[in-house]
Amino acid sequence: MHKTNSLLMRAPKMAIFKTAANLELWPEILPHYRYIRFLERGADRNIVVMAARRSGIPISWTSEQIIDRERLEIHFHHLKAWTKGMRVVWTLSDTPDGVLVAISHDFRFRIRPLAPIIDLVIGDFFIHNIANKTLRCMKAYVEARTDKVAA
Repeated sequence: MHKTNSLLMRAPKMAIFKTAANLELWPEILPHYRYIRFLERGADRNIVVMAARRSGIPISWTSEQIIDRERLEIHFHHLKAWTKGMRVVWTLSDTPDGVLVAISHDFRFRIRPLAPIIDLVIGDFFIHNIANKTLRCMKAYVEARTDKVAA
């Protein structure tokens, strides 16, 4: 399974990156996130339990977060449960109209015969919905903090 969600944001690239990398902030600015609990903390690596809602359905997963400050990328590796092994990458690309923020999910379910069903349920129902909400809410947050006054 490969899913990519993206959205153009009109805010400084570094502000977007810092906001996306700051998991402590997520439950405050992303209303569909219930909580994020840190199991391990570091400057560029964290192990967290992330919990969100999709249409009222509570879900949670344990993930390793790697913050790549040089490339301005944020990587997640799911460590447990149904999505164990999933790789998620946040990328930020400059465009003439703003910063294109993309969240890519790559996952190969370990029980091959169930993979097509899992792709539909996890990929289409959960990931697509939650990633879109995350991008829209993050866009609103960073753009509200960007100076919109033209010279």
